[in-house]
Amino acid sequence: MRRFRTVVVAALAASALITAPAVAQAGNAVDVNAMAPPAKVEGVRAAAELNIQYQIQETGYWCGPAATRIAISAKNGNPPSQQQLANELPTTTNGTDWIGQVTRVLNNHVAGGWYETKEMPNDPPTQAQRDLLWRDIVLDIDKGYAIVANIVAPANNHPPGYPNYTIYHYFTIIGYNSDNMTVKIADPANFGGNQIYWLTFNQLATLIPPKGYSA
Repeated sequence: MRRFRTVVVAALAASALITAPAVAQAGNAVDVNAMAPPAKVEGVRAAAELNIQYQIQETGYWCGPAATRIAISAKNGNPPSQQQLANELPTTTNGTDWIGQVTRVLNNHVAGGWYETKEMPNDPPTQAQRDLLWRDIVLDIDKGYAIVANIVAPANNHPPGYPNYTIYHYFTIIGYNSDNMTVKIADPANFGGNQIYWLTFNQLATLIPPKGYSA
């Protein structure tokens, strides 16, 4: 999570860093209900969820380490502490600069070198980028790998419980349901007490640009 002009809200202890209200980015202003569905992926289950060890982030700028720890826990029953992961990423009081740092640390703690960095610079994302995101989600979850996403959420496009500001954040994707095209999120910010929840795939696809994800 990268902090630009950010403030930590005392009432939201162990939450993500937030910025002053900002104009919504183009991709976040689109009608998500009108977006075309991603390409169907053959040979996967209709729905799947991972067992993970959830933790709230321990500081206002440790969403990167906390989301990374949640993802590692899907494959490793003894994941490192948030402090250790913050050191490895490295994460500072300005947050975790780039999703590629997360990819490197995931591969250091999950055998097989599975993870790659996937950039989503277009806002709104292209159909090809949305197709790849859905394919990565269903194939990774089916194989037991959680995904870490770096998001930018303006006030008009928020997951549940987020305060009325632009949020620069990391969270973990731990499940999917292709019947209703939703994804299950483990969110270390705990905004409004929302820790584990479902988002539509279309909303997720508008939250990631211009950042990226590790899958």
